[in-house]
Amino acid sequence: MKLAANLLHLYRELPPLARSQAAAADGFDGVEWPFPYAHAPAVVAERLRSAGLPLVLLNTPLGPDGEPGLAAVPGREAQFRDGVERALAMAQHTGCRRLHLMAGRPPCPAAGVAADGAAPLDAATGDLLQRRLQWAAALAGQAGVMLLLEPLNRHDAPGYAYHRPAQVLPLLRTMALPGLRLQFDLYHAEREGLPLPQALQEAAGWIGHVQIAQAPDRSAPDLARPATVQALQALAALEAGGWLGLEYIPRGRTADSLAWRQPLRALLQHEQEHPA
Repeated sequence: MKLAANLLHLYRELPPLARSQAAAADGFDGVEWPFPYAHAPAVVAERLRSAGLPLVLLNTPLGPDGEPGLAAVPGREAQFRDGVERALAMAQHTGCRRLHLMAGRPPCPAAGVAADGAAPLDAATGDLLQRRLQWAAALAGQAGVMLLLEPLNRHDAPGYAYHRPAQVLPLLRTMALPGLRLQFDLYHAEREGLPLPQALQEAAGWIGHVQIAQAPDRSAPDLARPATVQALQALAALEAGGWLGLEYIPRGRTADSLAWRQPLRALLQHEQEHPA
């Protein structure tokens, strides 16, 4: 797998437009730039070209009041569509082919509790999401962009539409769209208390992008921790997505926090060359 630096969390000691160049200097293969919308698409594209790195992941914009997306929020159709169109325009300028479509905080409470402890989407939220995803996926498909749905854990994002992969997978299976996939974040899954190898296996075939940070404090991956190594071995066995986004928060300068990188590359390469 190739490693991408998340420019929201990494290199925060630098201005946003300087971060892709720093990621290139530190040897990353690509970048995630979740929210580049303060800058014109042409400016973002020029910075990426200058750094020589591909943009591998965008998010749809936050809502007008800072909401974490609007896809599952009723009564916000025009703002939702505007956000998707802005994101796809940014993707077109930058060559990005993965877009995390953020769902937001729906007003409807979850209905019941599933066997795995994850509350399923209530009917109104599920119906609204399907309608909006059908529209967005058709538009994204014309642009060659994959849409991704990412569960966000309840500690960091209380009230978000979904917080575990088990809540998103039924929707993906029902819609069965080739350009709609799961964004699997090992940090969020672990914060939800999920056994990562099992959760990855259950999502096999539906994963379009993967991210990692160490739970519970979103620090750099700890390869001295057996559970982290086991999760990465399971991930490498799935050959999911091709990219691993590093979305952790360095305790100091990002360049000083990269001791994990070479052991991580070696682990992933070994698992891919010597599958169990």
